[in-house]
Amino acid sequence: MAIVNATPDSFSDGGRFNTVDAAFRQALKCLEEGADIIDIGGESTRPDAAVVGAAQEQDRVLPVIEKLAKETDALISIDTYRAETARLALSAGAHIVNDVFGLQKEPDMAEVIASAGAGVCIMHTRRERQKLADVIDDQNHFLKESLQIAEKAGISREAIVLDPGFGFAKDTGENVELMARFAELQTLGLPILAGTSRKRFIGALTGREVADERDAGTAATTALLRMAGAAVFRVHNVAINRDALLVADAVLAARHAHQGERD
Repeated sequence: MAIVNATPDSFSDGGRFNTVDAAFRQALKCLEEGADIIDIGGESTRPDAAVVGAAQEQDRVLPVIEKLAKETDALISIDTYRAETARLALSAGAHIVNDVFGLQKEPDMAEVIASAGAGVCIMHTRRERQKLADVIDDQNHFLKESLQIAEKAGISREAIVLDPGFGFAKDTGENVELMARFAELQTLGLPILAGTSRKRFIGALTGREVADERDAGTAATTALLRMAGAAVFRVHNVAINRDALLVADAVLAARHAHQGERD
């Protein structure tokens, strides 16, 4: 899943793709590098980012989605927590809603997704809520509530991917612990998306203060989380993370072959 931010203030690439043509060109580049999904966002979700109105968000993302839907066969994701933006984006050609509040911000979001038969990425967040002390307990508590909302609205489980929300009101230690215990999330029985790309905690671990210098650190997390069971990777730099996945998948294949021989 390639990140294309049609915003002027995203933490990594703000302002680089905030015209329709620039965002479209970046999406094409990502597809050429091997992306399967293009995730279009119109409001920065970095800490302390200014809130953008729904109309402005829609003005930023809808023309990009329409152009991508018309001129490519890419799977398109809309990164929004607003039900009306999601509805309009799905009508414009998006296939997936990536909700950073896990269906818990706006009550109509789950019904919009269900009525469109769309896919959904349900992300865990520690923003705007009290959190449990244990990182996995907190994941399970939040995501199970989101899954109940999805089920009540009629969203098929086959349409759901979960995202543990790296960096969203989590400090460096919590993010590292979440990576170390990532396999425990498999008990939820759904595919898991890893969204570590260029996050602040990678900068803290590597000493890279500039966000777009964190791609090597991101690729390391991609390989580690693939080994732990992650299925989808939301990234800025597709090429370097694709290389990391090729290596990790080769190791996983060798491991499975060895286990098969032993069995």
